[in-house]
Amino acid sequence: TATRRAVREMIEAFGAFIEVHVATSLEECERRDRKGLYKLAREGKIKEFTGVSDPYEEPQNPELKVETENVDVDNCAHQVILKLEQMGLIRA
Repeated sequence: TATRRAVREMIEAFGAFIEVHVATSLEECERRDRKGLYKLAREGKIKEFTGVSDPYEEPQNPELKVETENVDVDNCAHQVILKLEQMGLIRA
């Protein structure tokens, strides 16, 4: 949480910041893992791997939360575009 806050403050000094929580279960992340990184982390070959050996803290107040399981990737991208339009960061 402190790291997210620090990053937000650094970026907001130069412009808009939007936190997007790409909400995906650990099980689904492991299922999608093409590079085998989760397997290596579970074997202890990768240290401090988020969600395995390093805790993951879900964002408390993201500007947008995108649920990715059972949702088409185009729909997820569209949610981000709509949010950026809503915030006046891009035009429709």
